[in-house]
Amino acid sequence: MTDINLIDIRRHLHQIPELALHENKTHEYLMRIVGSFNQKNLTIGSIESLPTAILVKINGYDPKRTIGYRSDIDALPIEEATGLSFSSKHPGCMHACGHDIHMTVALGVLHYFAENQPKDNMVFFFQPAEESESGGRKAYEANAFNGNFKVDEFYGLHDNPSLPAGAIGCRMGTLFAGTTEININLTGKGGHAAYPQNANDMVVVAAQLINQVQTIISRSIDPIQSGVITLGKIEAGTIRNVIAGHARIEGTIRGLTQSMIELIDKRLEEICHGIELSYNCKVDLELNQGGYYPVENDSELTREFIEFMQNDEDVNFIETKPAMTGEDFGYLLSKIPGTMFWLGVGDDSSLHTATLTPDESSIDKGVNAIISFLENRMKR
Repeated sequence: MTDINLIDIRRHLHQIPELALHENKTHEYLMRIVGSFNQKNLTIGSIESLPTAILVKINGYDPKRTIGYRSDIDALPIEEATGLSFSSKHPGCMHACGHDIHMTVALGVLHYFAENQPKDNMVFFFQPAEESESGGRKAYEANAFNGNFKVDEFYGLHDNPSLPAGAIGCRMGTLFAGTTEININLTGKGGHAAYPQNANDMVVVAAQLINQVQTIISRSIDPIQSGVITLGKIEAGTIRNVIAGHARIEGTIRGLTQSMIELIDKRLEEICHGIELSYNCKVDLELNQGGYYPVENDSELTREFIEFMQNDEDVNFIETKPAMTGEDFGYLLSKIPGTMFWLGVGDDSSLHTATLTPDESSIDKGVNAIISFLENRMKR
C-alpha cells in the first residue's frame, strides 16, 4: 500500500538513536520525510515546550471525527551489540525498544493517507520522551490535542519480539501496567559499631521497612488482581565498624489499573509513617509516577479493533496477556479514548537488550493492517 522505501527509512532511523528530549536529528529526519509527502491535505504543527515533537494533520473529505495515531521517537542508553551493518552511530545509545519500527510504520500509514485522502481527519503525533520524562503527559498538558490538532480517539502500537513478525496482538482492558518510581531516604544517627545504644542504625530500620513492604502485595491486594513492588537498590554505610545513620532504598511499583497503583502508594506511605514512629527516625518517601499510567484500552474501540483484526484474512491476530512493562501512552488514554496494540517483530532477543533485531518484514504487514482498520473505522 506504500511506494516509499520503508526499510531504508527504518535503517536510517536505527542509526541515529537519541535519548528523551534530545531527539534533534530524529526530528530533522522525520520532518524531511514528511515534507517529501503530498502536502495537499497536510498541516504540520509543533509544540513550543516540546520542540522535538511533530504533529501532522490530514484533512478528511467528509470528517465526522479526528483519529489520532501516536509513535514514540526516543531511544535508550544502551550500547548496541547486534553487529548490523546499520548499527547505531551514536555510542552508548540504541533503539533497543524498537521505536525505529514504530516511527517507520507510522510514516508508512501517514504516507498512504497523504496520497489517499481519508474520510475523517487524522492527526499523527511523533512523540519524544517515552522512555523517560513523560513526553505524552507533557504534550497533553501543553494543550497539543486541542484546537486544530484536537483528537477524538487515539491509536498506537508497540513492537513485540515474542510475537511472529507482522502479527497483531491486543486485548480488552489493560495492555501495559502503570509504573511508579519509589525513592525512600531513612535518616537516623550514625555511631561506633561497639556502642549501638548511642546510635540509631538505619541498616536495621531499612531491613524492617523492606520486610513490611513485602506484605503489601500478599496481604493488602486482592489475589486475583495484579500488582508488583520491587525494591531493586539499597545503599547504606561506609565501613564495617560504623553504624549507618542514613540509608536509601530505590524501587518501582507496577499495577494494571490506576486504582491499584494508588492503593499500593497509600499502603507504602502508611508503612513508612509507621516505621518513622517505631524507630524514632526520619523517613522521606518520594513517589514519582509522571505520565506512566496503565495502558487501559477503551472497551468500545478495542472491541471493534479486535473484531476487525480477527476477521481480516491478511492479519495474524493473537490475543495477548497484560504486560507489567510501562508505557506513557497510558496517560493519553486516561484522557482520550483509544487503543494500544502489539506488532509482532519475531526476535529471540527481548526489548531493552543490546541484541534486539526486529524482523523488518513486520513493517509492511503492520502498515497494511493499520490502514485497513482505519479505513474501516472511518466507515462507521
